Amino acid sequence: MAEIHSKNAVSIIILSIFIFYIININIVVDGKSQNFGRILNPAKMGIKKEKLSHFRVYWHDVASGPNPTAVRIAQAPSTNKSATAFGAVVMIDDPLTEGPKLSSKLVGRAQGFYGSASQNDVAYIVAMNFVFSIGKYNGSTISIFGRNPVMSKVREMPIIGGSGLFRFARGYVQFKTHDFNIKTGDATNEYNIYVFHY
Repeated sequence: MAEIHSKNAVSIIILSIFIFYIININIVVDGKSQNFGRILNPAKMGIKKEKLSHFRVYWHDVASGPNPTAVRIAQAPSTNKSATAFGAVVMIDDPLTEGPKLSSKLVGRAQGFYGSASQNDVAYIVAMNFVFSIGKYNGSTISIFGRNPVMSKVREMPIIGGSGLFRFARGYVQFKTHDFNIKTGDATNEYNIYVFHY
């Protein structure tokens, strides 16, 4: 019995040395050592307990007037014949405000683009950053990427990251149209942001 235990102990020691060697070995590619990755301690980077925050902002997409914040930058040759504007791409630098009026307190900007990505319904592929400009969130961003089916009452897109106070961010935004002017194309959406961050 003692002989079995000593054989197991020797096997465990040899296995431990082998695992230690594998973990600490440098990967060699083309004869060169590759030390480009390492495991970090989150606490040493100042990462604390994860929290969930909720923000409500109003997004103003202004397509009209002398200073539009949404500008079409590209379109396919067939875009003008499409009922959904399929192939059109719009670059945005839209104000984010505390209240529904454009004159409300500015809290940041939505910067990015959206493109008409559906031939059958009005739906956009959206890639934008909410860049905050007030208080402790000044300079921090939340990155959003997803599908906006415009005719749905409430839409949802994922939060795929962030910067500043929103590093390692994840979550989602739910939004709905607050106001839309069919003549000018100007729109105001209410965004509710649910974000996990540190």
